[in-house]
Amino acid sequence: MAERDAKPVRPVPITAEVAGTRLTVLESGPERLERMLAAIDSARTSIRFLFYMFLDDSAGRTVRDALVGAAARGCDVRLVVDSFGSGVTDEFFNPLSDAGGHCCLFHPVIGRRYLLRNHQKLVVVDDTQAIIGGANIGDAYVSEGPEAWRDLWLHLDGPAVKPAARYFDAIFRWTTTKGAKIRTLRRLIQRHSQRKGALQWRFSGPMRRRNPWPMQIAREILTGTRLDLISAYFSPPFAMLRRIARMGRRGRVRIITAARSDNNATIAAARHTYARLLRNGVEMYEYRPQKLHTKLVIVDDVVHIGSSNFDFRSLYLNLEVMLRIEDRAFAEQMRGYFERELADSLQITPDLHRQRASWWRRLKWTLSYFLVTTVDYTVTRRLSFGPEG
Repeated sequence: MAERDAKPVRPVPITAEVAGTRLTVLESGPERLERMLAAIDSARTSIRFLFYMFLDDSAGRTVRDALVGAAARGCDVRLVVDSFGSGVTDEFFNPLSDAGGHCCLFHPVIGRRYLLRNHQKLVVVDDTQAIIGGANIGDAYVSEGPEAWRDLWLHLDGPAVKPAARYFDAIFRWTTTKGAKIRTLRRLIQRHSQRKGALQWRFSGPMRRRNPWPMQIAREILTGTRLDLISAYFSPPFAMLRRIARMGRRGRVRIITAARSDNNATIAAARHTYARLLRNGVEMYEYRPQKLHTKLVIVDDVVHIGSSNFDFRSLYLNLEVMLRIEDRAFAEQMRGYFERELADSLQITPDLHRQRASWWRRLKWTLSYFLVTTVDYTVTRRLSFGPEG
């Protein structure tokens, strides 16, 4: 009886110091909200907020009101959120504007920019603290339970934060400049992406060539021998799939995708890739306890954490922010996290995949794969694909 009533033991928090910056992994939703509010409350001079979704719910209002308080006490508060992803109006942020904060909604326009989304999640406080990861601002991202999103944030404290602050300022200027050019955006993404050091900020955006983060991760997959990847939305382009398949033949590749989501099209799109990867020795898993939203890549001794999914939109179209961490000890800690997620996942064997792959499902998987490469997640979420078994 004592064993049955025992509460689950929380894992030891993952922390590390790399290149003089303290890293802390935030696994649980309540922990993420608590750390964010503490960072806002500690701000003395400035707060920079960059998010895809900032929802008008209890958590969203709590964070907004904390930002209002910071602006009221004299902090320079600047915020950019994607209007398409958030669905909020200017009125939601009026209290922040009234307190002296600066709010900007990233608006799509007709033409090429309509496809461009600000999918980044970044908080910078006083140029000394930063938070990055996959979770948005909303109740389901900062809570626990079967209907909450499973995700990660990373808190940074130290000198590595300043380059992220400079990047935010460049994005803020571009977003608030009328008629700003896409080529200007591409240049700032390349200019602010780092190429040296144990900690490297890597950004991506609307470019097929010389895209800093996709180019880096493609190079590491090409030369690496061990890949552990968690991606809620997994539908990479064929060239990236080929590289992963080759790595599966020469080393070990394990990939965790979603078994549950609020977007069945993304689950179907991921399953379109399974057959090829399984043939090449890649181990495929689906995370089952919660809706998966994590973005984590571990290649050999390098960890990548941030906002980017492993699909065409995130790799070559959306604005994304990732941190590359080259540190063997930290990589081993994150592999421990991966192993815990693996224990809660179902392995998709070749036999199980064949049992699932009726002609109708194969058609649905193929259509979904091509659809999610072009249409925003908030659109495919509304389409009726039926549940994936």
